[in-house]
Amino acid sequence: MLPQQIRNFIDVFAKLPGIGPRQATRLAFFLIGSGKSKINEAARGIIDLASIKVCTNCFFIHSNEGSLCGICENPHRVQNIIMIVEKETDLMSIERTRRFNGRYLIIGELTKGGILDATQKLRMSHLKNIIGKKLDGQADEVIIATNPTTYGDLNAMVIKNELEGYAKKFTRLGRGIPTGGEIEFADEDTLEQALERRI
Repeated sequence: MLPQQIRNFIDVFAKLPGIGPRQATRLAFFLIGSGKSKINEAARGIIDLASIKVCTNCFFIHSNEGSLCGICENPHRVQNIIMIVEKETDLMSIERTRRFNGRYLIIGELTKGGILDATQKLRMSHLKNIIGKKLDGQADEVIIATNPTTYGDLNAMVIKNELEGYAKKFTRLGRGIPTGGEIEFADEDTLEQALERRI
């Protein structure tokens, strides 16, 4: 019933987070109804994503010439305070507060089981190497910025255990963020308070 081009579009976009087959179908019809120029504009936007790189230090995205993102390249950032976040969107939310001037590590989305996957273990090893080589074996502070949920607390404990001995102190964001909330969706004032009241 549907042309193959639309079925292909639905198959691809239904796999994206928060979309699903019904939303992908609606999106296809919206784009078709918007005309060829809008379809071409959307296609260019997607193709341009292929030029995005991942920072070799913190794993945030960037489009710089070198291998480091703008945060890691910035010599004015505090090097020995490191915040560990799950997702890029968490980092972006923290950056919007303009209250944190340290460095980051994006560990990747954590499971509910409190077990780090192979990629996350590699990222932790990478961080340990950086701390060992550039910070004389210990960061002044590692802030574990996982979501304030039961699973976030469990994962924070796992991360802390992994990095034991690599920081003089470990802190968490203060509970300006309600239990069960997500960093990505917290407003700037709430995140500011969570940063200032970290424990």
